[in-house]
Amino acid sequence: MKRFINIIILGIASHGVFAQSSMDAGFQLLEKGDFSKAENYFGDFLKNNPDNKTAQICYGRAVGLNGNPNKANTLFNGLMEQHPDDYEVRINYYESFLWGKQYKAAEKLYAGLVEEYPNKFGAILGYANTLSNLQKYEEALQWIEKALSLEPGNASALTSKKYMNLGLANTLLKAQDYDGAKIKLKSIFNDFPKDRETLLNLANVYLITKEVDSAKAAYRKLAVNATDSIVALNGISLAEHIGENDKEALGVSLTAKGKVNFIADNELKEKTYERYAQALIWNRKFVKAKQYIDSLSNQYRDRNWVFALKATLGMYTGNIKNSLEQYDAILASDSTSFDGNLGKANALFALGRIDEAYAATNQTLEIFENQKDAQGLIEKINGIYSPSIQETASYSFDNGNNLAYATSTTINLPLSTKFQTTFNYQYRLTENATTSAKANTHSATAGFTYAILPKLKIVGVAGLNNAQFDGNGYTQPILSTKLVTEPYRLQNLEVGYQREVQNFNTDLIEREIAMHHYGLNYNLGSNFGLGWYTQLIHTEQSDDNQRDLLFSSLYYTALRKPTLKFGLNYQYLTFAEQVPTIYFSPEKYQAGEIFAELGGKLATNSTYRINAATGVQKVEKEDMTTIFRVEMNLKHQFSKRLSGGFYGKYSNIASATATGFQFAEMGFRLKWLFKKQPLFSSL
Repeated sequence: MKRFINIIILGIASHGVFAQSSMDAGFQLLEKGDFSKAENYFGDFLKNNPDNKTAQICYGRAVGLNGNPNKANTLFNGLMEQHPDDYEVRINYYESFLWGKQYKAAEKLYAGLVEEYPNKFGAILGYANTLSNLQKYEEALQWIEKALSLEPGNASALTSKKYMNLGLANTLLKAQDYDGAKIKLKSIFNDFPKDRETLLNLANVYLITKEVDSAKAAYRKLAVNATDSIVALNGISLAEHIGENDKEALGVSLTAKGKVNFIADNELKEKTYERYAQALIWNRKFVKAKQYIDSLSNQYRDRNWVFALKATLGMYTGNIKNSLEQYDAILASDSTSFDGNLGKANALFALGRIDEAYAATNQTLEIFENQKDAQGLIEKINGIYSPSIQETASYSFDNGNNLAYATSTTINLPLSTKFQTTFNYQYRLTENATTSAKANTHSATAGFTYAILPKLKIVGVAGLNNAQFDGNGYTQPILSTKLVTEPYRLQNLEVGYQREVQNFNTDLIEREIAMHHYGLNYNLGSNFGLGWYTQLIHTEQSDDNQRDLLFSSLYYTALRKPTLKFGLNYQYLTFAEQVPTIYFSPEKYQAGEIFAELGGKLATNSTYRINAATGVQKVEKEDMTTIFRVEMNLKHQFSKRLSGGFYGKYSNIASATATGFQFAEMGFRLKWLFKKQPLFSSL
């Protein structure tokens, strides 16, 4: 409430020349904000002049502004009994309620005062600020305009107006009305061009809306001195990261780090060092980041921002358990920390502890109402566990004149974060354009996924496959079970069994060949982009044949946004018996290829992925031949609950089809979350 001091003092001092001259030193102390000395000064003055109303008012103000609002309120209440109709006594008494944060009581009092004194600037300003403290910003702004109409250009009123617009902008920001927030913030520049607080708040809105260039422009306007230039560089570095230009973010942060050593501002130094460490992590310079964070830890010890850096490094490198420990350390000293609360929620989600992640995210939203990132995490989890239906339709053909039309409908019904059920129906029509042979299959399955532990799941599927051809038919069971786990960080392992019936073309459907697959999939990742994927499958068939398959891929992720991955694939295939007139079944088949995969955004809600590979293959003792395959996916998110896309693929790899011919397929997928939230959220 310091902004009212000059106004009130001028009013009090105008009561008389004697009052002004004899207490001038006390007035100056109040104006300077030296309330402790002012309290002593007017206290001493009242010992000799106990009935001096001006001194009593100034003493009450000094007491209240010196951190004792209740005592001040009592003093002014006594003065009110002596001077019930005195305007100066009333306005100071009412203001004492503001010092004590009794805004509701002050609102009623000021409402009556402005009704009695509609042209009193101090009364209207006090009422406007009371409404502002109650976060009734729009009404407060109406009253502040009335005050400014009485005293145009008044500094205290303009300052109040600024903070009302800042408060209203923050309210609009929480309601995710970003355009409205920007309008309010920009209006402040009419009275305070290039205002520091406003520029920082405006830049923050631009960061949230990912308007990177506008955010950088706001930060550049802020850079009017050495200190704020570093603040601006730290902000620009974050903007570059949000704009997916991490290399530039690191360069800007390095510049800020070099300059901050010449600034005597410890808090700014810490923020700059923190941003540099973050930029190292963003650029996946994990070894250097760890060394730098360790040096900061030695210097700053148990500071929360150091814990946050360690946690961030853990999240990027897959050491999630360590990240959780760091977030818990933050919350132990500050239970309302945003980094601690939301960081813990993300760590719990990454660890597969979904119920706890829900609770931690909701805790974050209780503290930070409508916070966008926390809401985004809730939506992400809901998207995984909300019931959904997915439809896929495809058309395929090969150069053996085999055609196929297929549809697949999958319904996913998670009943808890640990137990999910799945139902699937597939229809496939195959025909051969040369022989006019036709066949169709219907399969229906029901399955479940159960999380035994957060990183250990069992998946089971059972159903029936019915085939019809030339007036004949059969029904065979379909079975599948697998164990899915992460034995160690950056590793994924699947071990399973699957029983299926061959349905690639009409001839194979008629032969009723059932296949029993025993498989293992293993993927090993790293923090430097290199990965290794291996698949082993042993198959026993109902026609007494056996197949063994080895597929191994060594890959490197060169870019993250957009994703660019390339590598080498090797495939080895062998059949116990060779029946080439029925299906592709070499004694020995090998293929080697180089591949590349590119994926990213086409537009705000549209993504793409293209995978292409070329190499050579060798079938038994035949000469090596060139192989080529390509696959493309386009996906669009129509709304939060509806997505769809198209895909197409082509391959001339012999093992890609049962007959060894060239093969192509195209189709579309549509997925709809038919409830906003998981079923179990309403149980």
